[in-house]
Amino acid sequence: MKIRGIDHRNGREFFAEQVIASGGASPWDGQPFSPDYAVVLVSALRDAEEAGTKLEEALEAIADVAPEFSLDKESVLGPLSENLDRLGKNLVRQG
Repeated sequence: MKIRGIDHRNGREFFAEQVIASGGASPWDGQPFSPDYAVVLVSALRDAEEAGTKLEEALEAIADVAPEFSLDKESVLGPLSENLDRLGKNLVRQG
């Protein structure tokens, strides 16, 4: 899964892999997104992309076997949406 983000400081889009490659910094201005937690951020972004890919593959495999059931979308997407909403509320604080 290719995760895209938006830099709140300049409104530009980036791919998580760019932030991973830069050690947690913006690919556009080189400023760290979370200076005190760069290692945690990079690790979490890497984990999110890998887990997202595994989730996509697993759901595809489930759909391919055409089981006689469906999955509740909210049970899968709800927790993901809640955390994405939290990220959207994290505004850059400038002093």
